Parts: sequence; C-alpha cells; structure tokens
Amino acid sequence: MALLAEEGAERLTMRRLAERLGTGSTTLYWHVKTKDDVLDLALDAIFAEVELPSGEWREGVTALIGGWRAAMLRHPWSATLLGRPMLGPNVLSRSEYLYATLAGAGLSEPHLTAAAYGLSNYVIGSALMQTTWQASEDVRQAAGEHLRAGYPTLAAHGPLAAEADWDSAFTIGLDWLLDGITAARRP
Repeated sequence: MALLAEEGAERLTMRRLAERLGTGSTTLYWHVKTKDDVLDLALDAIFAEVELPSGEWREGVTALIGGWRAAMLRHPWSATLLGRPMLGPNVLSRSEYLYATLAGAGLSEPHLTAAAYGLSNYVIGSALMQTTWQASEDVRQAAGEHLRAGYPTLAAHGPLAAEADWDSAFTIGLDWLLDGITAARRP
C-alpha cells in the first residue's frame, strides 16, 4: 500500500512492487496472479480499517459510511479503483453489515437495494471528488482561474471555493440520504 500511496495505482507494476519488497517479480507470482490481484488485495486491506459499528441503525450506518470515507481519504489512490468488483472478506463484511442493518431498520426491496446503492455511491463519489480536487495545487490553481473567468457561482460555492468544507458538506448530504431512508422504512 505504501507504493500505491507514493506512485498511484496507474504506475504500479509487478516489477516495481518486487523491487520494493526486495524480491524478484517471479516470486510475487507464487502469491498473486496479476497486478489486478494486488490492487484487489490493497483495496480489501483498506476496508479492514473501517470498524463495524454497533447500536441503532442510523448511527451505525453513519459510522460505517463515515469510516469508509475516512479510509478512502487516507488512501487517495483507492477512490479511483472502487469501480472494480470487490469480493474480499473485508469489503464483503462491511457490505453485509450495511445491508443487514438497513433490513433490520425495516427496509425491504426495492428500497433496501436503493438505499445501499445510494449510500455506497454517495461515499465513493464524495471521496473521489475530494481526492481529485485536492490532488494537485497546480490543477487547483488553473481550474480556479478558469471557474472565476466564466462560472462565478461555481467558483464561489463549488469544490474550489475558499469556504469549501468537505466534511460538513459530506455530513449534510449523508443526513439527507438517511432522512430519505427513514421515510421509506416500514412502520
């Protein structure tokens, strides 16, 4: 994961990973078949950082989704890989928790799947947007000039605005989603 943090997923090669580990690339293939396997394992390791909460459904889902976001922000390269099928035990146990908690809160189909998709898409999109806009000072400067030149509202209130508060915006959006889920629950 250190190599991914330093160089990003797009620059990862099996040869580079082997060098970092002080071994030959052939040795790596005893443990993993492809670079994709390495990326899958790294993504799953990130999900191990997300604690499985307990308690009332709304607080549990808030903690899970907040933990998921925090883990992705600690590992900015991860957000770009989350479109991959994720079948590792850490990912699946957190997904199982989310679905079971929503079902236990009184959601049934199609609301259960819609709620889980909505929450997952929200946290992934939020982390991806934040890591993208915060990645490079040069990109932020150029984009800021472009926005100020022709898109004044976006420049004043969008992701590059001086007052942009990613954490507050995320929390407000999550509360809105959870309010909608609350309204869809069975009595």
